[in-house]
Amino acid sequence: MKAYTTELSWRVIPQYNTQNKFCLLVLIIFTLFAVFHLFTLLSLNMKTSDHVRDSARMKKKSCDIFSGRWIPYPEGPPYYSNESCRSIMDQHNCMKFGRPDKEFMNWRWKPNECELPLFNPAQFLELVRGKSMAFIGDSVAYPEDISHKYSLDSNYFKRHFYADYRFTVANFWSPFLVKSSNADNGHSLNGLLNLYLDEADEAWVNEVENFDYVIVSAGQWFFRPLIFYEKRQVIGCHICDINNMTAIAKYYGYRMAFRTAFRTLQSLKNYKGTTFLRTFSPAHFENGDWDKGGNCVRKRPFTSQEMKLNGDTMEFYSTQVEELRAAEKQGRLKFRLLDTTEIMLLRPDGHPNKYGQSPHKNVTVNDCVHWCLPGPIDAWNEFLLYVMKTEDQRWFETLTGS
Repeated sequence: MKAYTTELSWRVIPQYNTQNKFCLLVLIIFTLFAVFHLFTLLSLNMKTSDHVRDSARMKKKSCDIFSGRWIPYPEGPPYYSNESCRSIMDQHNCMKFGRPDKEFMNWRWKPNECELPLFNPAQFLELVRGKSMAFIGDSVAYPEDISHKYSLDSNYFKRHFYADYRFTVANFWSPFLVKSSNADNGHSLNGLLNLYLDEADEAWVNEVENFDYVIVSAGQWFFRPLIFYEKRQVIGCHICDINNMTAIAKYYGYRMAFRTAFRTLQSLKNYKGTTFLRTFSPAHFENGDWDKGGNCVRKRPFTSQEMKLNGDTMEFYSTQVEELRAAEKQGRLKFRLLDTTEIMLLRPDGHPNKYGQSPHKNVTVNDCVHWCLPGPIDAWNEFLLYVMKTEDQRWFETLTGS
């Protein structure tokens, strides 16, 4: 299978060997979000079943795959390993950097009312044949190493083209979805930023109009110190420590960013694609904040009785879902929900912690935001494929058993 990557100046670069090309495809999709995986090319010989379906069958209700629990899966990760997939970035490559336990890989998401099918790469590639998919968001949604990009260089993005299927995947780095800039000429992890809440980020607006699928996600950057603008006028700030500046909750900025993003997609004349919201991905710092020694050392999932959706996670989640529902009511475009927040809230064991970089580096901050690969976010690909199949009459029967 031929695959090409285009970066920055759109120079076309052939990818490694055949096996690694396919790994790169799955890796991109799993990021929905910053996630990379390996599948065997042998499954690509799948023969597509009859595409003509009885419309009455489509009325069958599909399962709520987002309500369920994590169950033991002793067979382990079915798709790839850190040794078989060379495309895993160091930031997510926990086994490479010595994570001693492997139990976090031996769990699968089990919906209450049905079985969630494993990700089938052959089905996915047939489903997206001749189409294009864009991911818009921050480093949890973005399958590249952006550790060097604490400034807001929003021109950085990549496209990957799979010639055999005429399928394009693009990643647009846009941590706030709206226009932003540095406010204090600094590039630190906690530097003050300007956020223009009613202006969508041109990094993705100028590129996304002709895509068939757009997957939107954002979250953790809204905890930073921020100055909010509307109509190019300062309206207040979040933890900016500036005298005589009106304090505004981060939730307001978050709401307006998603509202602006969804309204912008609605306004694009040529955009007729399906927009997916992958909901907020929670962090799991314990024993301190991220910059005060916080860590994430648990080795098994929570149960739904042990951990409930509340606090910042609940506010971010409910805010973005409300904005998605409001966008749906406009009627012109399809908006769909990848409802992963509560599912990932139950996985404190899935983060790199101190195993996302070499132990020889002088790094004292643990990573309880991003996710190990392989790991819990392998389920995101399964969710995406399931929802896409429910949208396509050709594939609906494979889910309902009709």
